[in-house]
Amino acid sequence: MDAKIRIDELVDKINRWDYEYQVLDNPTITDQEYDSRKRELEDLEKKYPEYIRIDSPTQRVGGGVLSKFEKVIHKHPLLSLSNVFNEEEVRLFDERIKKEGIIPHYVCEPKIDGLTVSLIYENGIFVKGATRGDGFVGEDITNNVKTIKSIPLKLNKNIDVEVRGEIYMSKKTLEKINIERQNKGLELLKNTRNAAAGSVRNLDSKITASRSLDVFLYHLFNPLGYGINTHHEALEFLKELGFKVNPNIRFVENIDGVLEYISELTKKRNTLSYDIDGIVIKLDNLNDKELLGNTAKYPRGDTAYKFPAEEVITKLKDIIFTVGRTGQITPNAILEPVLVQGSTVARATLHNEKNVIDKDIKIGDIVVIRKAGDVIPEVVYVKKERRTGKEKRFKMIDECPICGAKLIKKEQEADYFCINEKCDARKIEGLIHFASRDAMNIEGLGERIVEDFYNLGYIKNIADIYNLENYKEELMKLEGYGNKSINNLLESIENSKHNSLEKLLFGLGIRQVGNKMAKLLSKKYSTLDYLMKANEEELVNIPDVGPIIAKNLSLYFNDNNNKKLISKLKSLDINTNYLGPKEMENNNEKIYNKTFVLTGTLENLTRDEVREKIEDSGGNVTESVSKKTDVVVVGKNPGNKYDKAKKLGIKIWNEEDLNNNL
Repeated sequence: MDAKIRIDELVDKINRWDYEYQVLDNPTITDQEYDSRKRELEDLEKKYPEYIRIDSPTQRVGGGVLSKFEKVIHKHPLLSLSNVFNEEEVRLFDERIKKEGIIPHYVCEPKIDGLTVSLIYENGIFVKGATRGDGFVGEDITNNVKTIKSIPLKLNKNIDVEVRGEIYMSKKTLEKINIERQNKGLELLKNTRNAAAGSVRNLDSKITASRSLDVFLYHLFNPLGYGINTHHEALEFLKELGFKVNPNIRFVENIDGVLEYISELTKKRNTLSYDIDGIVIKLDNLNDKELLGNTAKYPRGDTAYKFPAEEVITKLKDIIFTVGRTGQITPNAILEPVLVQGSTVARATLHNEKNVIDKDIKIGDIVVIRKAGDVIPEVVYVKKERRTGKEKRFKMIDECPICGAKLIKKEQEADYFCINEKCDARKIEGLIHFASRDAMNIEGLGERIVEDFYNLGYIKNIADIYNLENYKEELMKLEGYGNKSINNLLESIENSKHNSLEKLLFGLGIRQVGNKMAKLLSKKYSTLDYLMKANEEELVNIPDVGPIIAKNLSLYFNDNNNKKLISKLKSLDINTNYLGPKEMENNNEKIYNKTFVLTGTLENLTRDEVREKIEDSGGNVTESVSKKTDVVVVGKNPGNKYDKAKKLGIKIWNEEDLNNNL
């Protein structure tokens, strides 16, 4: 038989067998037969490498070791989900949707405890896999994704598509790996989530391949572009393409069906072969979901019900106070170390004075702690029946624990603040924030090193970071700081100069300007200079900004010290421009600073193409029609947005109008 014909035949057969075993959980051949055909294929490909197909199962084997993961800018932002924790909050979510005139049906899905992944296919061929990252920028993990057998390298249809899913490790796989690690005297993997995330982000894809990872796909980007109008139809479409979709997903008619599903899955949670940390509730009608739109962080039509966190008992040994970068004072519980959900906890937040008083927390109490949202440790309540009388009453401090400045507490707020801008703790926290991953991402400038360099006088403000090169010889003489580590740090500092504006804006630490708000503002204004010139009235009219953030921005940029800092950063060649797809040299007044909403299907352009053209011209595209909307672009079969636009008297363009104005 011709070698190419036989290779094609084996590839098709083995891919089908992998699909039957990995996705359908219905193997149709024995392991012996499978291994025999796999070896035959490997031998043929070695002999005839020119016939190796891109979707050959042999291409799943890990390759060389990477030095680092490259960054990937997501074409479609990967938003996170809002959380609900009880029946009352689930019903409130439903009521908010009904207030928009929508009669909701829902799709309920197990919330897999793993690592979110975005997969991109071109003409049906897998081309890229990326982590979620901050939702806007992730890491390229293509080589590692190829090792996961339940992810098809070639789809059943030759289409361009982007999908989203969750990579996970099964409980059985974790148990098997830990037995092997124990026999080798290695540290055990703590839980399936950390094990999956660590495996996917390993620079050696051979290690990833050895971890037997799996995946469930649950999201299709731009489903309306494929003629799909409901989420449950989108899931069926994913199955048709060859993706693995969770079998426990259920369509329900109303919120009572959602609550029934939550009750059922909560009871069977521990019997599943994989870990879940909640249930995702999604509005089924995609046109309704598009009408609801998104906040800066979350889609309004979806939410996640989180299971009650695991609670454990320990002793609260002391209460200490920390100072954040904004000057906020936070009381923290020092605990007898205890294991919670796979990690040792020795400290937990007490949030603020009111929380401590309301829960009647005393030093020496036996307390119940849990990880809030399965992540941040917090004290839930006190076991008062176990008090001995030796416990000490909590007393809120009135002076900053670091600089001694008098604390202030604003009316109707629960938090105390140190307003001394020269407070060392505030400065250190601000520097740590500036160098953090979501901000300027300066590798090697972590908390301990920032504190060391601050106390030694090398870094007193943000600009000083970019002058560390002047102290290179002194730094290399410090204990624990070698030539390689200092060179790597200085290289990372230099690289950070070229970050896009949103990283710098978030790093400046302006109160309530998170990384997503920084991204929104950077895209809107393109340069830091333009943003600094914006007044409160203009800022407050931007969707999702609001009066508080507008006020904070105005106060920050009108402060002389902050102006001097920004001027200094510019002199150090720090980029202050948004590095979008392309810069606008001549602003189009019909598009620039205008807010657009898209509805319906255009004949010659996809939604993504329209969005990109508008944003490249300085406009802003949002999901929801409101009084702040300037133009609604209407295609065929428009949804409720068109009716709402007419009711509000908003300007309406068809495709021809759009092309004439771009």
